[in-house]
Amino acid sequence: MSTGLLVQYVIVGLIVLASVLIVLRKLAPKLTNRWFAAASIHFSRPGRPAWVRAFGRRLQPKEASGNCSDGCSTCGACGPKPSAKAKVEPMPLEFRPRQ
Repeated sequence: MSTGLLVQYVIVGLIVLASVLIVLRKLAPKLTNRWFAAASIHFSRPGRPAWVRAFGRRLQPKEASGNCSDGCSTCGACGPKPSAKAKVEPMPLEFRPRQ
């Protein structure tokens, strides 16, 4: 295996890893926040080099800002929640013949 091919595999692997992290952040934000918080605690321990602690601070998840785009769902204002009493009537399907 040549050096150029190895570098290519490493770059493609990093791109795939970054893509997986982005997808996980979008689809499972609570899970990834727990992962990043655990990694942040691990890297921010006293006695570590300054650059490692800075990396740990960068990994620390952001606090909920209170706006509707952060997904905290503490205020209940992010959208209507269907109540158990309200029944949703199914809409009938309408089939039309081809012309």
